[in-house]
Amino acid sequence: MKIAFHGAARTVTGSKHLITLKNGKKILLDCGMFQGMGAETDELNRDFGFEPAEVTYMVLSHAHIDHSGLIPRLVKMGYNGDIYCTPGTRDMTEILLLDSAEIQEEDVKFTNKKRANEGKPYVLPLYTVDDAKSAIQHLKPVSNYNTWVNIDPDIQLMYTDAGHIVGAASVHLRITENGKTEQITFSGDIGRYNDAILKSPATFPQADYILIESTYGSTLHADAAPADAELLRYIRETCVDKRGKLIIPAFSVGRTQELLYALNKAQLNGTLPKVDIFVDSPLSTEATAVTKAHPEVFNREVSDVLKRDDDPFDFPGLHYIKSVDESKGLNFRKEPCVIISASGMADAGRVKHHIANNIDEERNTILIVGYCEPQSLGGRLMRGNKEVSIFGTRYAVKAEVGVIRSMSAHGDYEDLSQWLACQHPGDVKKLFLVHGEYDVQVIFKNWLLKKGFLDIEIPERHYEIGLR
Repeated sequence: MKIAFHGAARTVTGSKHLITLKNGKKILLDCGMFQGMGAETDELNRDFGFEPAEVTYMVLSHAHIDHSGLIPRLVKMGYNGDIYCTPGTRDMTEILLLDSAEIQEEDVKFTNKKRANEGKPYVLPLYTVDDAKSAIQHLKPVSNYNTWVNIDPDIQLMYTDAGHIVGAASVHLRITENGKTEQITFSGDIGRYNDAILKSPATFPQADYILIESTYGSTLHADAAPADAELLRYIRETCVDKRGKLIIPAFSVGRTQELLYALNKAQLNGTLPKVDIFVDSPLSTEATAVTKAHPEVFNREVSDVLKRDDDPFDFPGLHYIKSVDESKGLNFRKEPCVIISASGMADAGRVKHHIANNIDEERNTILIVGYCEPQSLGGRLMRGNKEVSIFGTRYAVKAEVGVIRSMSAHGDYEDLSQWLACQHPGDVKKLFLVHGEYDVQVIFKNWLLKKGFLDIEIPERHYEIGLR
């Protein structure tokens, strides 16, 4: 048995890990899109590093595009099997893939107009809406967590709750070769214990091999100020004191719902300033609806709130923007307001227009509330760049740039360590660190060595290794 790491290897996006059995069967864990990788992003997304038609089974951990975003291309290039996932992941993945396909088509139209003027040949999208619709038909929900399911005479699959977002799960495979059964566990993205909305990550049986994400492997979220208090501080300082606009790039799935839940709580306890709040992302609207449709993932606090508030993601003063014209209209609005818009790294979608239209006024604030690839627009703003390029135009950064580091759906190194606490370190034959920046992974590796894990690797992209 071998495993190869074709994405999220010494970087945070593009999750793809391929297990090859001695009998030739291949199991793909996730099929994510690379995001925010600068000029090389498109090339990375067009080269899988393996032949899609040779994959036997695919298992999806959760719906985020950096884990699911290349599924339509995988199917388009020849994969014809089932794609196992949880019911929540199935519902979230459908809306995310259709949205991603629309973005692909729109981006290519814009690019090809420019290329035509320059006498260059047209380029094709990674996939189309029709490709996405075809791929969605391959999604096969596994209804029960904590239950082993046979997907092959030699392969069993079990999901355990990972927190993170609706439907997110850790993947466990029991694979039998030559009469010997071994367990490979893939964390997916691990959420936070005591998350505002979701249940905490679950324990799992002893594994022989573990792939664990490491996005915040060197960070302790508790060192940062409480997220809810910081959010209200930025609203007061920007919208009340400076009479400006607060622009919040937020992932449509997970972060937007967390923001709305925090604002709803503030409204209920009377601490939310009277200011209009706009969610300018059709995808965020759909994702919030999917979140409401899966109350089984809510923690006890949200379940208790539901007893006195039938919608914990809605409150007076909240407005959902639907049309492009409505979105453009926000640019002409002079009154203070909060605009929550995708994407979280500020590298695509309507939020780029909002940033471009508000970055040159000191009274405004751009508030980053999640991880950003260093080369993304959000990453450049977080670094303190005094000038940034948006849609090919240079802008001086005069607006305040704020960061709420504690508002993340990814666990910090204590959360990651707690997720591993159910394991006997000496019985784990090898631990692979994936989905993280290399310098962070080195710190996390040293931390885990002190915890008693004996063999830890940080694989490079396309690295393949035999599992003994």
